[in-house]
Amino acid sequence: MEPLNPASQTDRLAAILERLKAKGLRLTPQRLAIVKAVLAHPGHPTVEQIHREILNDYPTTSLATVYKTVALLKAEGEILELGFGEQGSRYDGLRPRPHPHMICSRCGEILDLELDDLDDIVARFAASTGYAVDSHRFDVFGVCPRCRESG
Repeated sequence: MEPLNPASQTDRLAAILERLKAKGLRLTPQRLAIVKAVLAHPGHPTVEQIHREILNDYPTTSLATVYKTVALLKAEGEILELGFGEQGSRYDGLRPRPHPHMICSRCGEILDLELDDLDDIVARFAASTGYAVDSHRFDVFGVCPRCRESG
């Protein structure tokens, strides 16, 4: 999936900020910068990448502040966390709902995939097993073209 164009990023940012304000959550300059950094990232950033992105404008922002803001955004359903155990987590602010990903097992690149019938597949699994599905995750691992070319 392509990153959101600037107009779409602006719309997404405005919608997130409106929902956070409606819940009475503070919108500090650092928090705003963190949300913008997540939305502007072309991929699925780590907390450390988000932190590095905002340090030029907010040099006193701690890594803990970024972790807390990311946790808040996740709890509010504004970003999707992709956990990778010891390798840490990556975040998706553009599509914060479960969707499939293609992941390079060498460089860690993550691409969003379109799979129109994924919700139907999950519903069939739920129906056949009796589970009440809260969430789902579908990741496909392989080696990206760039890593294959570099050997």
